[in-house]
Amino acid sequence: MIKITLPDGTIKEYKKGSTAMDIAMSISEGLARNVISAKYNDTIVETVTPLHEDGSLVLYTWSNPEGKKAFWHSTSHIVAQAIEELYPGVKLTIGPAIDNGFYYDVDLPSGSISDKDFPAIEKRAIEIARGKHAFRMRSVTKADALAKYTAEGNEYKVELIENLDDGTITFCDHDSFTDLCRGGHIPHTGFVKAIKILSVAGAYWRGDENKPQLTRVYGISFPKQKELTEYLALLEQAKQRDHRKLGKELELFTFSQKVGQGLPLWLPKGAALRERLEQFLKKAQKKAGYEMVATPHIGQKELYVTSGHYEKYGADSFQPINTPKEGEEFLLKPMNCPHHCEIFNHRPFSYRELPKRYAEFGTVYRYEQSGELHGLTRVRGFTQDDAHIFCTPDQLDEEFKNVIDLSLYVLGSLGFDNFTAQVSVRDLSKPEKYIGSVENWEKAENAIINAAKEKGLSYVIEKGEAAFYGPKLDFMVKDALGRSWQLGTIQVDYNLPERFDLTYKGSDNESHRPVMIHRAPFGSMERFIALLLEHTGGNFPLWLIPEQAIILPVSEKHEKYAEKVLKSLENNEIRALVDNRSETIGKKIREAEMNKIPFMLIVGENDETGNTISVRRHGGDDLGAITVNNFTDLVNKEINSTLKSF
Repeated sequence: MIKITLPDGTIKEYKKGSTAMDIAMSISEGLARNVISAKYNDTIVETVTPLHEDGSLVLYTWSNPEGKKAFWHSTSHIVAQAIEELYPGVKLTIGPAIDNGFYYDVDLPSGSISDKDFPAIEKRAIEIARGKHAFRMRSVTKADALAKYTAEGNEYKVELIENLDDGTITFCDHDSFTDLCRGGHIPHTGFVKAIKILSVAGAYWRGDENKPQLTRVYGISFPKQKELTEYLALLEQAKQRDHRKLGKELELFTFSQKVGQGLPLWLPKGAALRERLEQFLKKAQKKAGYEMVATPHIGQKELYVTSGHYEKYGADSFQPINTPKEGEEFLLKPMNCPHHCEIFNHRPFSYRELPKRYAEFGTVYRYEQSGELHGLTRVRGFTQDDAHIFCTPDQLDEEFKNVIDLSLYVLGSLGFDNFTAQVSVRDLSKPEKYIGSVENWEKAENAIINAAKEKGLSYVIEKGEAAFYGPKLDFMVKDALGRSWQLGTIQVDYNLPERFDLTYKGSDNESHRPVMIHRAPFGSMERFIALLLEHTGGNFPLWLIPEQAIILPVSEKHEKYAEKVLKSLENNEIRALVDNRSETIGKKIREAEMNKIPFMLIVGENDETGNTISVRRHGGDDLGAITVNNFTDLVNKEINSTLKSF
């Protein structure tokens, strides 16, 4: 017999060799019908894998992220089989699950896959799924695995296998199809009831621009057709809210091939939007005791060697800048933290002067592959709302909780109310990924978990998601379309203070090492604005939007009164403009609606006589004729209801 511990702490005994599906069936038939994946002792297993030792078991259904991952990975096998049948001679490479669906990278012998080919792939994939073919894992020797793919002329699979150890190689079979695979599948293909091929794109093998370009086929699948229909409707909404589309329509930002890929150019309205966001955070930071600093856009290579960034990311960064002086090298700044460490190092500090809280809107540069660039969410130059707190170990808990409060204020003021806190810790099985002592890592991880508990945050722990120098707390926010994004991060770091030999004088007159907190409530200005655009559909909070009102004179003879209204609004710090073009009032209203301006102030004969304005809200609500003072009160009341003081 073996002892199985379930998530609620219950321990049950089962016969050695029992499977996850056997255990699900012993709990209830309903559960067994819905179980599609399982985790045993922190390892994903097939539901039919025999269990031979005591351990902890988690059963996953479609409602769990891990269940969806197994579902989508299994579908990638089904789609790969369909592609193999429809495109003879195709070479299959890899097909993982992603956040929403899956992709499979293929090397086509000739021709291409386009959207007109999607229906045929979907049709054949569904035919395969209906066969209810079981997914079966089997171990294969390295020699046999190499022989199979060498005979097929698939150099991609051969390369993957050459990097695997003999005894760890497995194939997955279903129907007549076989693929190199580590595992993590649903019981059989019949669970998949709806499949949609979403798009195709080019992708370099293993992300290397010097290697062959493959065709990446993106898709998604569901256990019910209804869920696919709902997802496609949501996808259509997402297209309408795409920040690249809205950014162009609202004239916020642009890109130029001459300037360079992934380097956004902010237009006047976008720059003003950024400035308001910066001032909003600067005001809150000042109240919280932060001091603003400024650092250069470059730094000597040695700075990033000391911090560890060069060792971890140097190969994937912009290459060093050589100066006329022999042996002197600089890098475009990939991080602000090494610079802030040197600011702390500029003079000795006493424990009485701590914590020191240095904040900067610092622009950093990281080389992203051209195929991975995406509007403002994936760029090569971006501005972080960065800050680093240097404190004593005794101050860490309070400082961390204060940063949580600041982050919650930022998210709440911008309408991001649906979020989960993610505590990202080490993967203990991969110590080579991290720097610093085990003792410091344990202290940092415990500090974050304790702070999250004390603040009453709903949090999850994710292994292997920590930064290389320390664990972190990320805010995973759901937007208006139900998509999850990482916005804002707080990190505890015992390692950089050691690497930069940072010290302060304690009450015992001895030197001590400070603890460092990294934090960025926005994350990056570019990515934050992109997600805010999509979350709001361009209808920004009233306090943030570039133009809060537009004044629409009914005819030319009312323009002077319109200018008088404008002056009055400006005196009350309301952002407005006058549309005095010789267009019909109907056309002006339609264009103001398209530009998502919150208020349209129509002024005609009666308004000028009565010293009023006729107010129309974005969306069509008519508020009638009111005085400018009443309108000002309305705007300020609405702003104060969303933008509370920190």
